[in-house]
Amino acid sequence: MKKFSVFFAIFTVLALAGAAAQESSAAMELTFTYTRQSGPGSNQFAIWIEDAQGVHVKTLYATRFTANGGYKRRPSSLPQWVRQSGLANMTKSQVDAVSGATPKPGNLTYRWDGTDSRGTALPAGNYVIRLEGTLRGENQVYYRAPIQIGQTGSVEVSVEYTGSAIAERSMIGNVTVRVLR
Repeated sequence: MKKFSVFFAIFTVLALAGAAAQESSAAMELTFTYTRQSGPGSNQFAIWIEDAQGVHVKTLYATRFTANGGYKRRPSSLPQWVRQSGLANMTKSQVDAVSGATPKPGNLTYRWDGTDSRGTALPAGNYVIRLEGTLRGENQVYYRAPIQIGQTGSVEVSVEYTGSAIAERSMIGNVTVRVLR
């Protein structure tokens, strides 16, 4: 039993150190509450970084359905991200690196390490974090936050809804952005 306790203590310390190292290497952190919606044509979202001129820099996350070609069957699925990311020209490994299953409901956090899609460190300066959600069918939500790497703190996040659905607006909420370095 003593060996297990020592192992557990070491594992806990290493896990906490790893989490702290991940946060300390992050340049930016986006957090939001995700509430799963029922029915088809919903629950799709993508998070990406653009430079100050609106050029795609890096995708942090995209739901697998859209990233794996679902946008071809359902063109209303994350249309801005599909266009900005150049998804149609990505290789399977590039898509796999940024996509994942739709997460479970709850508070989600995504971090950007200040690099582009090739892993090259970017200079301090102005960038924009984008969060797009397909609420249902043609109904979309777009969050946008201009960030300045090199100036830490919370950032104002703007939101725009398109389409007529009101009920699905709860899919993504409580969006916050913090610049960490």
